[in-house]
Amino acid sequence: MQTEIIFSGFGGQGALFAGQLMAYTALELDKHVTWFPSYGPEMRGGTAHCTVIISDEEIGSPVVTNPSVAVVMNLPSLDKYEPLVKPDGVLVVNSSLVDREAKRKDIEIVSVPANEIAEEMGEKRLANMILLGALLERLPILPADKVADALDRHIPEHRRSLLEPNLVAMKRGASVASG
Repeated sequence: MQTEIIFSGFGGQGALFAGQLMAYTALELDKHVTWFPSYGPEMRGGTAHCTVIISDEEIGSPVVTNPSVAVVMNLPSLDKYEPLVKPDGVLVVNSSLVDREAKRKDIEIVSVPANEIAEEMGEKRLANMILLGALLERLPILPADKVADALDRHIPEHRRSLLEPNLVAMKRGASVASG
């Protein structure tokens, strides 16, 4: 089985990190993986997205035209990726920064007020992990506990204090998505 995922948002929202964490986890589970980042020259505040492919078999190309899943953290990302998600795919939307409903009826829409939850938790940088938790709840591509283990192993040392809040954020996202 192969799953193609796009994480997209403004630079600095953690879209690339969320995708990278999925890639690390999949590698540790002996899956075939690609992680293909792309970002504007502005980095923080510009556009940023990454494509992650997780497969049980070899991956032919890191290029994805129609992903199975898109996690969109802002309105420009929704506008760009909603039309591209495969029918019966999943679209996870950060409803805190998106001021319109998704239009597609042939995909599963998961709306999560990620920024609001992150601010309530006292750390606005947790929105990416909230959305990742929601994704894993609705489409268990990888076991959430294995993603948490990978986060523990790969979180940068200077962000170590955010480990526990990130784990809680993933659980909060899963909780929102399950309801």
